[in-house]
Amino acid sequence: MSSSKKKTFLKKIVSLLSLVRGYNVLVLVIAQYLASIFIFSPEKSLRVVLFDIHLHFLILSTICVVSAGYIINNFYDIKVDKINRPIKTGIDNYIRQETRLTLYFLLNFIGCLFGLLVSFRAAVFFAIYIFAIWIYSHKLKKYPFIGLLSATIITILPFFVVFIHFKNFSKIIFVHAIFLFLVLMVRELIKDLENLKGAIANNYNTFSVAYGEKYTKNVCLVLLVFTIVPVIFLFNYPGIDDMRYYFYFAGLMLVFVAFYLMKSNSVQEYRRLHNLLKILLLLGVFSLVLLDTSLLLEKVISSLN
Repeated sequence: MSSSKKKTFLKKIVSLLSLVRGYNVLVLVIAQYLASIFIFSPEKSLRVVLFDIHLHFLILSTICVVSAGYIINNFYDIKVDKINRPIKTGIDNYIRQETRLTLYFLLNFIGCLFGLLVSFRAAVFFAIYIFAIWIYSHKLKKYPFIGLLSATIITILPFFVVFIHFKNFSKIIFVHAIFLFLVLMVRELIKDLENLKGAIANNYNTFSVAYGEKYTKNVCLVLLVFTIVPVIFLFNYPGIDDMRYYFYFAGLMLVFVAFYLMKSNSVQEYRRLHNLLKILLLLGVFSLVLLDTSLLLEKVISSLN
């Protein structure tokens, strides 16, 4: 392969990873595995979880369907992204629109196929999830409240399929989900503020367009205050163990976000806040191992016996 062909190939790989938000998908996969080990199946050995072929199929389905979702979202948002994310749009353009659509249908087909290898219900779940992403990208995201709510639900749904797989309906999981839901909703609102210019230019009636920056900020503050409720509950839960240190840090970070948000009024400032919340969520993923540090050792020892 010549030097120019290698460069073109590498550019297309980078473009593909940018298009499907490879970083986000990787974090989601890590989160699903860690949640499977430390939250959804605390009584099972590491061997049982890691050799659960159906779990791997479900996560592969998630990778395919979520990647396809980013592709179709990019397809409908190309005009908005040219304004809000010109650099990313330039990188994404190394892959033609026809190729993107082919990948979209292929990934969705493979995702449903992996789901079908688990069960018919899993395949139906992913089919509904595919439709939900499409209707959100095509229609719902252009409307204020329903766009905000659907974006948050779509983000959290991949955990639902793993949660159902392990049939663990403990109260602590629902409390974690509430905290995650509130933080994700704040992140979506801040992303709305960040993308305000592109939304107005393309007649998207998003939350911040419909209600204005000040009202959007006030809603963010209310949601940030509400995060205190699940955190207080989690602090009183004995099984939280060393993960309480993450919630101490998260509390300080969310207070900082609240104060910084009130004085923010530029795209750069909103982007910083958006990235801070992404970092907070990423730390939350890796802090799952702190739920019970002895649990990891027990699972490893059990798997070796």
